[in-house]
Amino acid sequence: MRLDKYLKVSRLIKRRTVANDACDNARVSVNGKSAKASYDVKLNDVIEITFGERSLKVKVLDVKEHTAKADASSLYEVIS
Repeated sequence: MRLDKYLKVSRLIKRRTVANDACDNARVSVNGKSAKASYDVKLNDVIEITFGERSLKVKVLDVKEHTAKADASSLYEVIS
C-alpha cells in the first residue's frame, strides 16, 4: 500500500492530500530515510512524521485497505 494511503487509512493524518503534501515536503521518513508518497509500506516499517516541532514515530503492525475508525490504531504501535 502507498505511504500516503496508509497514513490516511490508519488515521495518522486526516486526509490523503495532506499526507501527500507532508511526504513531498520531507516531513515523513520511513526507516530513517525520507520517503515519497508512493513508497510501498511493509510490516515492521518505522514511520516518523514531523508536525511542526513535534514528532511521532510508529511501527507498522498491519496493512489493510479499509478499516473502521475504532480499529485504526491497531494498524500501528506508537514508539515515541
